[in-house]
Amino acid sequence: MVESLYGPQEAAGLWVYLEHSEGRLAGVGLELLGKGRQLADARGAELVGVLLGSRVEPLAEEATRFRPDQVLVVDHPGLDLYRSDTYTDVLFHLVSNYRPEALLVGATPNGRDLAARLAARLRTGLVADCVDLRIAPETGLLQGITAGFGGGVLATIECPRHRPQMATVRPGVFPRPVPDSPRGTVRRLEVPVGQSCIEILERHAAETEDLSSARVLVVGGAGTRGDFRLLQELADLVGGRVGATRVAVDAGWAPREWQIGQTGCVARPRLAIVCGASGAMQFTVGIEAAETVVAINLDEEAPIFDHADYGIVDDLFAFLPAFLEELRRRKEEVSAWRESASSSA
Repeated sequence: MVESLYGPQEAAGLWVYLEHSEGRLAGVGLELLGKGRQLADARGAELVGVLLGSRVEPLAEEATRFRPDQVLVVDHPGLDLYRSDTYTDVLFHLVSNYRPEALLVGATPNGRDLAARLAARLRTGLVADCVDLRIAPETGLLQGITAGFGGGVLATIECPRHRPQMATVRPGVFPRPVPDSPRGTVRRLEVPVGQSCIEILERHAAETEDLSSARVLVVGGAGTRGDFRLLQELADLVGGRVGATRVAVDAGWAPREWQIGQTGCVARPRLAIVCGASGAMQFTVGIEAAETVVAINLDEEAPIFDHADYGIVDDLFAFLPAFLEELRRRKEEVSAWRESASSSA
């Protein structure tokens, strides 16, 4: 077995990589600070945020509101945009010098790239796309819980001998902590930043926001038979977003970025309306943190009803048109009442 650069006896502290873009901290980094605080307290360890970039001091100050003990900052013009080689070099320098016990990274496109490259350089393990993290009470090891076999099995993985223990976690898996008064210190570090061999020719922002931040989700499954028009109408009417199960995505009925579940997006909406989805475990983990779940399914024995606050046993194509008509009528009544109240005032 290949030895890592350092072992458990030399390691201390739990680190969270703080990704950012367009002058804003990525939500997944803040979510990991919240979970990291729990893990660090359970381990009796220091929680450290790590921020790389150019002119990111304000972001470091913002991060102190999410309860890290300190935030390490490397601020350099060569880190203005994410580039695999420079970011890996700088983070490798930090980890090999300060030797954290664990490092958590968001499972975003850049985070996945960075974590995999860094784990290979450090000769340590990486638990990818975790759906939960915990500290083993007997050993104090970080345990990463991840899905296997298409989401049908959950595996608990430990890294007992190599350090740092590394894990990536998708956005939305953990709740975002409520910001508090600034806590901890910001520590700026000087690290050599070499010339990147990567030239960025164009940048394209995502056309839609991540579904993990949606307040209302209308999700379609196999029962839609590929017709998402009514679901889109409903989402537009209630100010929500449309999602899909893996079955619907694999069938080509919905784009991959709509996928909800263990192998897609984990969301925490206030309301999830699930249409024509059976409710397999690998899907329901994506909406189990919703405040309210409404399920519409023709099969009264469908497992989705075990996870729903309200269940409607009906053909969604028979139910939704009448439901949409009633919603529009009530919205018109509310608008008319508001206009009347405004004119009388």
